[in-house]
Amino acid sequence: MTIEKKINGEIATLVVCGRLDTATAPELEAEVDKVLPGLKELIFDMAGLEYISSAGLRVILKAQKTMNAQGSMRLTGVNDTIMEVFDITGFIDILTIE
Repeated sequence: MTIEKKINGEIATLVVCGRLDTATAPELEAEVDKVLPGLKELIFDMAGLEYISSAGLRVILKAQKTMNAQGSMRLTGVNDTIMEVFDITGFIDILTIE
């Protein structure tokens, strides 16, 4: 998995590519934890994400809970495979997906 950070004031975009699973979720969680303080908008660009496991879902949910209290979060570029995971798990109802 690769993560590219783009920070513009109180808006951060994390471009996530590859596989978000048990091995890589801690890396994403660490990056999210770094950018969250003072953030008003968090964007996950998932156009290059091929796979997400329950460990990856946990990181996304944790970020969503934090951003609910301090701003907004949205996911962009979600492919059909990842969208199906969000649909089956019910995440589609709690995430803003564009």
